[in-house]
Amino acid sequence: MDIVFKAINDPTRREILRFLTHGPQNAGTIAQQFNMTKPSISHHLDLLKQAQLVDFSKKGQFLVYTLNKSGFESIHAWFQPFTLFFELPKPKIRL
Repeated sequence: MDIVFKAINDPTRREILRFLTHGPQNAGTIAQQFNMTKPSISHHLDLLKQAQLVDFSKKGQFLVYTLNKSGFESIHAWFQPFTLFFELPKPKIRL
């Protein structure tokens, strides 16, 4: 879980994850959305891949990124035991 927490600790990576909730995106589109260089975005995407929060597939010359459901399931499973101790309100999801 250390790599997951490292990945979601960064606000840019959290915004990339939110952006991917709108559907698959290639690295160039992601870089334009965040006004960052492609090498910077590639670094962020690589950390998200290592944390298994994103997957990618090759479409022609482009890498297309999507959210990795199993990565988010592991986060949910890790946090689940803590919910037994608190009456938590339903989170407001910002997309």
